[in-house]
Amino acid sequence: MTEKLIRLLRILQAIQANPGISAKELALKCGTTVRTIYRDLRILDRVAPIMNEGYGKGYRFIGEFAMYPLDFTEQEAMVFSMLPSVVDTSQLPAEFDSAFDKVMTAHTKMKSRNSDIVENIAGIIRMGTPAYREEGKYPNLLIPVIEAILDQQTIRTQYHTLTKNEITVRDIDPYYLIPRDQRFYLIGYCHLLKKVRLFRISRFLDVIQTDTHFVMGDFNITQFMKNTWSIDRGDKLIHFKVRFSKEVAPYIKEEEMFVRPRMTDMPDGGLLFEVTLNSSREFLKWLYQFGPEAEVLEPREYRKEIRKQLIEWMKHYEEDQ
Repeated sequence: MTEKLIRLLRILQAIQANPGISAKELALKCGTTVRTIYRDLRILDRVAPIMNEGYGKGYRFIGEFAMYPLDFTEQEAMVFSMLPSVVDTSQLPAEFDSAFDKVMTAHTKMKSRNSDIVENIAGIIRMGTPAYREEGKYPNLLIPVIEAILDQQTIRTQYHTLTKNEITVRDIDPYYLIPRDQRFYLIGYCHLLKKVRLFRISRFLDVIQTDTHFVMGDFNITQFMKNTWSIDRGDKLIHFKVRFSKEVAPYIKEEEMFVRPRMTDMPDGGLLFEVTLNSSREFLKWLYQFGPEAEVLEPREYRKEIRKQLIEWMKHYEEDQ
């Protein structure tokens, strides 16, 4: 088994150093048969993007694989690093030490490079600071969050829930970052509530990466965000039909939306706008900015709700008698 591991490392090193190397040349370098090389390549194909460019053109890595030969997780890297302490290296070929060092060096360099990239990206992104916090007092929490997403590592955070004005400790499996309205939201599995939730990053007081790794499983973000106008998600599907005047119709068509509405031009130059959503709150807030240039046609109950709100609103602006 150890000899096989050494041979696999030699194959990886040879392909990295000599892109286009043939199976026959690999057999000579590894002191084995071409048939064994083919068998080893089938094994490596499960973990390494090795491509055969065709007859007479040999083997090479796809993309930047050479920068990170085994695509280790942190747990795999830890196990591999323990190899010299659990086997008698004096009985191994002399090349073992150099091959082992090269693999571990590549892993360390790539990890460091990835950390630099994450830090640079997070430094470029400017997040708004809530008014109740002092500017510069809190670290850029995007960095540990992005790193945890890439490493599939559970995070622990103190989360401020404004509705209850309480701070709770949450363990979260971070799945995706979602930017909305100059804010960042995190979609992830909340261990406290035992379901996938959406968290506002600005409400994190700190972020600590734990030693626990997670598997996202069959979570589908497209399905999760389906019929969501922006961020707010509900459980009931609502089909809105809105008529926009000709004055604002061109601007509505240019709006960048996270859902796909149906738009139909009307004879008077206006626009019939139809969309199915799982929550009304954010959509109505967006709609109100157009004032009388937008009219909700359906559902009828929302016409009544909007009328009621307008009457309440007008009471604040009634002229003194």
